[in-house]
Amino acid sequence: MTQAMNWLYRNWYCSTIFLAIFVLIFSMAYILDEDMALFLIWMQTVVYFVHQFEEYVLPGGFVEFFNREMLGSTSADFPLDLKASFWINIPIIFVAFPISALLSGIVGLTVGLWTAYFSLINALSHVGMSLKVGYNPGLIVSIVLNIPVSLFTIYYFISNDISSITSNLTSFLIALLVQITLMIFGFRVLKPRAR
Repeated sequence: MTQAMNWLYRNWYCSTIFLAIFVLIFSMAYILDEDMALFLIWMQTVVYFVHQFEEYVLPGGFVEFFNREMLGSTSADFPLDLKASFWINIPIIFVAFPISALLSGIVGLTVGLWTAYFSLINALSHVGMSLKVGYNPGLIVSIVLNIPVSLFTIYYFISNDISSITSNLTSFLIALLVQITLMIFGFRVLKPRAR
């Protein structure tokens, strides 16, 4: 079991580009013509898989970047390591994003709207980091895909009266809470270890 988990910690991100392609093809084949709003919710998962591909595969190096540039560590793999990265990314992007998209098609479209807000907020954090340190893994996809796709999704939901002020505010607050939790973990838990 330990050996299998260690393999996952080292390789989970290799699946992101293939998952992005699969979800994109599936969504275009079965959802796009039927429900544009639901398609846009599924696109948040696609975009975020591509985002993670840039962070961890091509060019990759997000763990090393975050440790050295943001946490001030002299080590490339401490205090943030591949194990912690796995447990940060898998529950949010591999589990919560697709489940929210599925529930959007079953329960109500706005269930998954928080993923667009999270994609936007996280992408803006990459832009913010770039103002301090320049390029960081995930920045290009943030600018080219995360920000425009999430903004268009939010605009589409509002302009077509799919989401109310309350559902937008709730989605925004959920996304913000997730992002703040990640930042607290990074700068209140991990950063003191780097020192």
